[in-house]
Amino acid sequence: MFLREGEERIPSGCAISGIFSKEGEAIGGESIIRSISTMHERSNGLGGGFAGYGIYPQYKELYAFHVFYEQPAAKSACEEFIERHFDIGNLSKIPTRKHPAITDEPMIWRYFVSPLPTRLQASQLDEREFVVRCVNRVNHTIKGAYIFSSGKNMGVFKGVGYPEDIGQFYRLEEYAGYCWTAHGRYPTNTPGWWGGAHPFALLDYSVVHNGEISSYDANRRTIEMMGYKCTLQTDTEVITYMIDYLVRRQGLTLEETAKVIAASFWQTISHKTPEEQEMETFLRCAYGSLLINGPFSILLGFEGGMMALQDRLKLRSMVVAEKGDRVYAASEECAIRALEAHPDRLYAPRGGEPVIVRLNAAAEKEAGRKCR
Repeated sequence: MFLREGEERIPSGCAISGIFSKEGEAIGGESIIRSISTMHERSNGLGGGFAGYGIYPQYKELYAFHVFYEQPAAKSACEEFIERHFDIGNLSKIPTRKHPAITDEPMIWRYFVSPLPTRLQASQLDEREFVVRCVNRVNHTIKGAYIFSSGKNMGVFKGVGYPEDIGQFYRLEEYAGYCWTAHGRYPTNTPGWWGGAHPFALLDYSVVHNGEISSYDANRRTIEMMGYKCTLQTDTEVITYMIDYLVRRQGLTLEETAKVIAASFWQTISHKTPEEQEMETFLRCAYGSLLINGPFSILLGFEGGMMALQDRLKLRSMVVAEKGDRVYAASEECAIRALEAHPDRLYAPRGGEPVIVRLNAAAEKEAGRKCR
């Protein structure tokens, strides 16, 4: 039987790539397009996307909402909601260009906003929780509107297509930031559609993911008990909410969060120092239902940093490289070599061991950020 392009099922498909400058230097969007395009065969044209950090310096104090609209009525309803809850600093269509491989695109708009003080005070919530609840309300009550990016000084650009085509469609060469992540999708269990492409994002957390988690139902049920609504039927959405819950709401460090979602085996823990045993035992007991089982490799972007993490058995590939202040992570070495032919260091991280990079102190101060 002959299958058309996009109909094959390759469980190990999907491609991820990331670039980070510890000095906070601006990296043009064309670089991440060049990197992810080397792994074209790992995608099937049903999803591609990017997340860029530091790309909106002129609006760095405002939340950047990127929104898909299916029809004008949804746009009107969403804008009415935003105006009732936020002060809008600027709004516009997200610039795109016609591309022969990109069709049936929704209306794509962006809004730079800050919560209205009266609304925020009346809610008795902290600012970030207020934003999260507003985003969730739009996404689950306004049919045909979907806020797919909501962080400060960052943005997600995604859609249905090969990632290099999506990058050209969004004119990413016109953006520059200190961090970029990218994804080429090969969906195995859910359909390819604009909202289902990676990255998945909430506030400044964005996740690109290669894998298929067998613990999806247990993870989803747990995170929904914490107030999150998982409606997209994809494991990457659940991973994003899990990270938001553990880091923002529970106050765990990224290192501790990695020990929850990619926890060491009990036998491995038994050979560690007493202090490590106590810490990891507590995390496994307190957050056991948030352990991710199954093959995965993820790149997490966040304000001021990036984290690469594989499952504890290394069932999905991940390569990391360093050159000067630059750190690269990707599914395949070729995606790194496309940008840096002679890295100072090239290695495969251990299973379950996070690789976390952050802006150095000078770059952080210059950017006016507080990084975890």
